[in-house]
Amino acid sequence: MTTLARRRIVVRRDAGLYAYERTLARSGFAPVAGADEAGRGACAGPLVVGAAVLAPGKRGEIPGLADSKLLTPAARERAYDEVLARAVAWSVIIVPPDEVDRVGLHRSNIIAMRRALARLEPAPSYVLTDGFPVTGLGVPGLAMWKGDQVAACIAAASVIAKVTRDRIMCDLHEQWPDYGFDAHKGYVTDDHQQALGRHGPSPVHRRSYANVARVVSLGDEGWKGEPDL
Repeated sequence: MTTLARRRIVVRRDAGLYAYERTLARSGFAPVAGADEAGRGACAGPLVVGAAVLAPGKRGEIPGLADSKLLTPAARERAYDEVLARAVAWSVIIVPPDEVDRVGLHRSNIIAMRRALARLEPAPSYVLTDGFPVTGLGVPGLAMWKGDQVAACIAAASVIAKVTRDRIMCDLHEQWPDYGFDAHKGYVTDDHQQALGRHGPSPVHRRSYANVARVVSLGDEGWKGEPDL
């Protein structure tokens, strides 16, 4: 069970994907927004944060909605289209890799979540986030462990962030095909690490990450040019 803040609202974690929003709405907290990120663990490419408010009732029920990491690419694309068609509001924030390096990963994530949530219209009365609390929103909120698996609005935000980021990484693959961004999406796989060792870091690698920093210390000679993101 989870107890939601300010007033005692208890929700069973096995009550279904839409239980949190519906319970909060019945208690006077509506609309409810969810926020989630994609690319936190990647060593290349942007950090992307999505936010979403789903419509109440049956209209807000997204066919096939689940944590984006649990969906196939085709199922994610279908869920993405449904979320954008059915959401009352949604937004996405893209944080370039050099900003992640300059600001720091966690701080970049929190700032991007604030920005994504601030763009929602109507503004939410309650916010659910995956994993990390976000302060300074002016409304109550709850950080949920594996929230993208138990709250529909977080799952919807997860799908928005993941599909947006995957498309960006496929575009980046066209610019820097040596790294295989279309396959691993910038995450640290064996193939990615081998390509990084052979070619050095590209302009979209995060130099604050240890595996990239090790290659940088040997010299940035594996790439040329600075195409725009």
